[in-house]
Amino acid sequence: MTTGDPLIVLTAVNKWYGPLHVLRDVDLTIGRGEVVVVIGPSGSGKSTLCRTINRLETISSGSITFDGQPLPAEGRALARLRSEVGMVFQSFNLFAHKTILENVTLGPMKVRKEKPAAAREQALALLDRVGIANQADKFPAQLSGGQQQRAAIARALAMKPKAMLFDEPTSALDPEMVGEVLDVMTSLAREGMTMVVVTHEMGFARHAANRVIFMADGQLVEDAPPTEFFANPRSERAKDFLSKILTH
Repeated sequence: MTTGDPLIVLTAVNKWYGPLHVLRDVDLTIGRGEVVVVIGPSGSGKSTLCRTINRLETISSGSITFDGQPLPAEGRALARLRSEVGMVFQSFNLFAHKTILENVTLGPMKVRKEKPAAAREQALALLDRVGIANQADKFPAQLSGGQQQRAAIARALAMKPKAMLFDEPTSALDPEMVGEVLDVMTSLAREGMTMVVVTHEMGFARHAANRVIFMADGQLVEDAPPTEFFANPRSERAKDFLSKILTH
């Protein structure tokens, strides 16, 4: 179930860590411009699934293609793929010894060989877009968690990616900072960015996703539009999960 031109295609993907089978025969196609939210209990394989798409995790069997090409194994082709697939982590992964502006300009200058002035202009525009242009000359430690995560989103966008992966982007944040990050993500979704979002934020799943994928025990158990999934989950696993998470 997908809309538009396929951008990310996983076919019969399996992943083992030793005897642990963390992804089981996963088939998933994500269309260009789609926002797919992946939810499920801890240990269900959500983050592993997300990380296989830019080859931060290698797969044991099956295939993954991005924009019609198999994921490259290494070298320059892999670096190019990673520049086309932005990644936002749970822990912001900013360079502590560089200013926010330097964090955002680094990738475009090193990987895309952009001139410093152009990279700086673009970085300032992106920092403005995520609401922290006034923090450009500060270091990550001087920012709140929410501001750091917005800086991390700006850094990923600076590479002009074709898709963005978010691996539990709000789970390390204080509750009052979650909204400011979700607002940026919602606006990206509205602008047509292809997004795969692993999250526990059900409000975001309801309002910003085209599809909700529910995972359990390494399998894709359900794949449905949010209205359908939240109103009428088909599997007992999903019903059980939602009853626990939505009553809190």
